[in-house]
Amino acid sequence: MDFSGFDIAVGALALLVLVLLIKGIRTIPQGYNYTVERFGRYTKTLSPGLNFIFPFIDRIGAKMNMMEQVLDVPSQEIITRDNAIVGVDGIAFFQILNAAQAAYQVAGLQNAILNLTMTNIRTVMGSMDLDELLSNRDAINERLLRVVDEAAHPWGIKITRVEIKDINPPANLIESMGRQMTAERNKRAQILAAEGLKQSQILEAEGRKEAAFRDAEARERSAEAEARATQVVSEAISKGDVQALNYFVALKYTEALGRIGTATNSKIVLMPFEASSLIGSLGGIGEIAKEVFRSEGTTGSQRQAARPPVVRPTDN
Repeated sequence: MDFSGFDIAVGALALLVLVLLIKGIRTIPQGYNYTVERFGRYTKTLSPGLNFIFPFIDRIGAKMNMMEQVLDVPSQEIITRDNAIVGVDGIAFFQILNAAQAAYQVAGLQNAILNLTMTNIRTVMGSMDLDELLSNRDAINERLLRVVDEAAHPWGIKITRVEIKDINPPANLIESMGRQMTAERNKRAQILAAEGLKQSQILEAEGRKEAAFRDAEARERSAEAEARATQVVSEAISKGDVQALNYFVALKYTEALGRIGTATNSKIVLMPFEASSLIGSLGGIGEIAKEVFRSEGTTGSQRQAARPPVVRPTDN
């Protein structure tokens, strides 16, 4: 079968169209953006799906991952404001928002982000004391995120998170921190013990104060009762009642003998000579009082007898 020139031309044209279609059609996967360069110059960005470019004129430049990516920040040593050397590592999350800027504004995007993050970690954490590093990790993460994101914004990326993973002080510093923590806890324990002792002493003093007040009140009432008894005896004596005087003296003497007998350092009680005299005096005073009362009784009966009889009228 002979082919004419026309047939050959049509076949060649069909083959050229097929090659153009194969070269010009581009399928972009989800989560990626491709840049298109025409004669080496950026022209447009291809989004996910089916796209067409001019073959032999346009070509695919950079294939950019638009999904959020994780960048591990290796450990590095930093010097804090109080001259403590600590090892710090971290992790950074970023996402490309503009494929053209990420492809053409910086060379080696991940390396640039890594060095930017490490530099700002040294800057931020080097301006803080060790105690602040260990207790304000959230504040450090927030400050790092703000600084790094602002610096990476011209590259068309968004820094979503920057996290400090580990802060590793030297072994001798950890030992010193342990001793300091132990001393602080001992200090708090001593303060609590002192507060407890203070409260117990206050309560004990208040108890002694209350007891002294009640003892004084009891002594006052006893003195009032004693004064009242003395007043009653004095009034009885002034009215001629000798028995009241005898009772008062005997009561006091008996109480004195009781105190002598119950003393802890006394085994033998010796009665003084004046005691027998006093007892005899009490007996004599009693006899005199009886005589006085008897004489008063006799005089009263004589007076009653000397009175004239009273004649009562009777009914006849």
